[in-house]
Amino acid sequence: MWPIVSHGLVMVYDGNWRMKPSIMAALALVLAFVACPQSAPSEKKLLWKPVEFAIVRFNDEAPKSWNLYHQEKRGILLLRLWKRYLLVNVPEQEVYDIDPQTVKPQGDKVEFSMNDAPSEPLDVSDWKQRDVGSMVRYRFRLSKEGHFLNIEIPLKANGQPMY
Repeated sequence: MWPIVSHGLVMVYDGNWRMKPSIMAALALVLAFVACPQSAPSEKKLLWKPVEFAIVRFNDEAPKSWNLYHQEKRGILLLRLWKRYLLVNVPEQEVYDIDPQTVKPQGDKVEFSMNDAPSEPLDVSDWKQRDVGSMVRYRFRLSKEGHFLNIEIPLKANGQPMY
């Protein structure tokens, strides 16, 4: 009994040329795996690190409880303001209200997937970005409530954000 590969098929000669059932099953399994569209892997939850030395003001006052987080992608910030989370997309000047149930604390870091962000941003207005020496300031109004939010992030000596 000699196996022969011809045109991608495995044939076995044992007096007659035929495909063995076990080889046919393996071949069908391989073809099914290759032919089926593979689903994209779900985006894993990212670990967000705290922004050191950041300053946050809500209506020109320091909130009693807050923290600011960043990921590897620049310009995307996650702000915890009391029990609320806001996703701030600086390049697009958009702010999203995040369900606190989707954010998991991991020590001083948090775990959050961008897939959990809502599709519609909050209404924000009066967006201003300004370099104030060793800091960059983002100031905008949450239009629905009319509150101002001010975020200041320290800069490196070369003018790039520290995160």
